[in-house]
Amino acid sequence: MTELATRAQAFSLIAQGVEAGLSAPWRLYLARGCRYLSLSVGDRAEWNAWRTHLNCPELSVRVYDAGGEIRRSSVAEVVLDDCRISVELVEEVSTDDLDRLLVADPTSVEPEER
Repeated sequence: MTELATRAQAFSLIAQGVEAGLSAPWRLYLARGCRYLSLSVGDRAEWNAWRTHLNCPELSVRVYDAGGEIRRSSVAEVVLDDCRISVELVEEVSTDDLDRLLVADPTSVEPEER
């Protein structure tokens, strides 16, 4: 990985991922001073690809009510050169699909377990 001392180096990190075949994040937030970089992606496959590419060991899941809709936020994080990088996926889920709320990676649950 590259050092993330400058904004150009942080954007270069994203460009390297896209060049390697990953989908471009639909939203990118880079905090002043390059100490926090946040990527938002559109689906679980993109989230898995980016967290694998960045080697994000920290995973967290949060479920919340957003005006009557239940949303699940999956976040993978890593710290590189004192810069916290997070990859976030926000999905709408329903109460009919409660098993997705209870596992960190719903794609890893076998069909017969669902």
